[in-house]
Amino acid sequence: MYPDFSPKKSLGQNFLFDRNILNKVVSSLGLNNDDTVLEIGAGLGTLTSLLVEKAHKVIALEIDKRAVALLNAKFKNNSKIEIIEQDFLKYDIKQKFFKKKLKVVGNIPFYITTPIIERLFNFRDRIESIFLTVQKEVAERITALPSTKEYGALTCFVQYYTLPEILFNIKAGSFVPAPKVDAALLKLEILKDPYCDVSNGEQFFRMVRYGFSQRRKTFVNALSPMFKKELSSSVIKELGFNPKIRIENLSLKDLAAFFNYLKAIST
Repeated sequence: MYPDFSPKKSLGQNFLFDRNILNKVVSSLGLNNDDTVLEIGAGLGTLTSLLVEKAHKVIALEIDKRAVALLNAKFKNNSKIEIIEQDFLKYDIKQKFFKKKLKVVGNIPFYITTPIIERLFNFRDRIESIFLTVQKEVAERITALPSTKEYGALTCFVQYYTLPEILFNIKAGSFVPAPKVDAALLKLEILKDPYCDVSNGEQFFRMVRYGFSQRRKTFVNALSPMFKKELSSSVIKELGFNPKIRIENLSLKDLAAFFNYLKAIST
């Protein structure tokens, strides 16, 4: 750490300084000298330094003006890196042209994990894979299987667009300051096509979110404010499911089949 640099709690700054973990993160990316890496939240440049050694180009985003000044000094005259002072949630990946798809990496603030993932998915046609340090519990939710307590709307959303994998866990003590919970390095491999077809993605995920918000109810009852119970019940039966099934027992493909069938017979 720089002695005069105090992490800002408001920015969710927990800097990763464990050298072994940093090397494992970089190794996980499988970089070659033809890769362009987008780093979200470059911070003080500890991970950035290792990325610059391996990649063809590093686009380092950082919102903290103090950190940006340190990064500019640290990488002065280094043509392999471009440092951008900007909030990632306002950054447009499509403003730049790259010869091949990006690899994205970030030690991101835990409290904005979902907004960052949503933003990345807006540019998924430009991205090959994503590597994020996230709260361990969130990583477990994202990689969860149906019929488990971790399985939920976030699981379905992320698995619709990617193949998620927890690569390894990271102890809280590997960060400065140490967060209250352990983390994990999460890999999201962008799928060429979504995991399943739905007739209207926005409506589908609205249904999924609503269903999981009422997960203690049967699936049909949970969706009653959105769809008529008689209609939902007939679709559930037609698809061969127990009429009393709950949403947590339906896979992503099951949910897509239900939604598509219901939309087809109600239009």
